[in-house]
Amino acid sequence: MILEQYYIECLSHASYLVGDQSTGRAVVIDPRRDITDYLVDARRHGLTIEGVINTHFHADFVSGHLELRESTGAWIGFGDAAETDYPIRRFRHGERLSLGDVDIEVLATPGHTWESISLLVRERPHTIPVAVLTGDALFIGDVGRPDLVNLAGGSATDLARAMYRTIHHTLLALPDSTTMMPAHGAGSACGKNLSRELTSTIGERRRTNPSVQPMSEEAFVALITDGQPAVPAYFAANAALNMSDRPLLAQHRRVPAMTAAQVRIALASGTRVIDARTPDDFGASHLRGTVNVGFDGRFAETAGMVAEIGEEIVLITYPGQEQDAAMRLARIGSDRVVGYLTVDAGEPFPAELADLTQAAPKTTAHALDDLLAANAVALVDIRNPGERELGAIPSAASIPLAQLRLRLDELPADRPIVVHCAGGWRSSVAASLLRAHGFEQVSDLVGGYNAWAARTAA
Repeated sequence: MILEQYYIECLSHASYLVGDQSTGRAVVIDPRRDITDYLVDARRHGLTIEGVINTHFHADFVSGHLELRESTGAWIGFGDAAETDYPIRRFRHGERLSLGDVDIEVLATPGHTWESISLLVRERPHTIPVAVLTGDALFIGDVGRPDLVNLAGGSATDLARAMYRTIHHTLLALPDSTTMMPAHGAGSACGKNLSRELTSTIGERRRTNPSVQPMSEEAFVALITDGQPAVPAYFAANAALNMSDRPLLAQHRRVPAMTAAQVRIALASGTRVIDARTPDDFGASHLRGTVNVGFDGRFAETAGMVAEIGEEIVLITYPGQEQDAAMRLARIGSDRVVGYLTVDAGEPFPAELADLTQAAPKTTAHALDDLLAANAVALVDIRNPGERELGAIPSAASIPLAQLRLRLDELPADRPIVVHCAGGWRSSVAASLLRAHGFEQVSDLVGGYNAWAARTAA
C-alpha cells in the first residue's frame, strides 16, 4: 500500500495519494490545484491515478479535482449528497472502492458539511483498517466547525447535531489503533484548537480531544458552535468554485515582472497591490495604497480577506518569492496576478517610485494608554472571538480581520484609529488595508495585545 501525505503550511492543508503497488492503481484525496507533486509521485511509485475524491466541498481552497481529471482522465468522487456542475461518482455510506489488495471504505460523516465523507483504508479487504482520512470531520485537537458554508439547507445547529453522531457513532467506533489523517492542521479556520501534529490515532483522539469526550448532544452543540474563528469572505467563493466547472489552473504559468512605471499606473488605477514583505520592512517604507500581507505568514488565506476573488492583483515581494506567492493565491482562486515588483530586504524602492513611499505609523502600548485616557483614538481589536475570551483591551471595538473589509462603514472617518492583533503581524495587514481604503489616520499597536498586557501586568 502507498499512502502519501502532502501538507502545505500556508493553508494548513493536507492531501493524500493512496495506491496499490500490486495493481498500480491509485486515487488522490482532497488535492490542491497545483497537482505536479501527485503526478511525480504516482510515476515514481508506478501508479496510475484513476480517481479523485473530495471529502467535502472545501471552502478554504480551490480543490484540484478538475486539473487532475484533465491531466489523467480520472473520475471525480464525492459523498452522495453532493451536487456539482460536472459529472461525479457518488459514494454512499459503506460503499467499498477496491484498488486491488488495497481497499477503501466510504463512511458518511456529515457535520462540517452535509456531503462530508471519511475514507477508511485497509491493506486488504476485511482486515483491521490502517488509516482513516477524516477530511474536516475529526481533527487532531478538535472537530470540524458546522458554520462555514452550508450548501444544502438546515442550520449550523442541525449540522452540529449531525457531527455529534458522526463522532460518537461512526469515527469513535473505529479501532483505537487506526491512524487518523485529517485534511487540516493548526492555523486553519475550519476548526478551533487544531494541533500541529499531522497524524494521530483514533485512540489518542478519544483520550485527548476535548470535543470528543463523553458529553450530551446539547453540550457538544454548544461547544462547537461557540468561539470559532471569523469566516474569511472568500470561503463562500471557494466553495462555489469547487461545485462549478471552473477554468483550470495553468500548472507552469509564470507571472511577469513589472516596471516601476507599470506599478505606478496600477496603483493610480485602483488595482489591488499586495506587499508580501515583512511587517518591519513594510513599516519602514512602502508604497501608498498597498496592503501588507507577509509571505512568511498565512499569506493565501489572509490575502483572501483583503482582496476579492477574481480581481487583478500586483505583488511586491522579495526576489525569488514572486512565483510562489502567485501560486499560493491561485490555490484560493485568485488567478489574476498580473505582475510583480521585487525589492531586496532592507533596500529602498526604485527611485522612480520614491515620491509614493511612506512609513507606516506605529503606536506603542504606553502611548495607547495615554490616547485612550484622552479619548483621542478609536481602538479596533482584529483578533478572533476565541482570542478575546482570554483578555481584551477595554473600549476596543471587535472586528476580526476576516470581516474588516466588509465592515469599513463601522469605523470613524474623522478620528485616528489604532488597530491591534495579538503580536503585530495581522495588525499590519489591517492598518494598511484601512489606509488603502481612504482612512488617513491609522496606526497599529507595536507588539499587539501581548505587549499591552505585559505592560499592564508589570
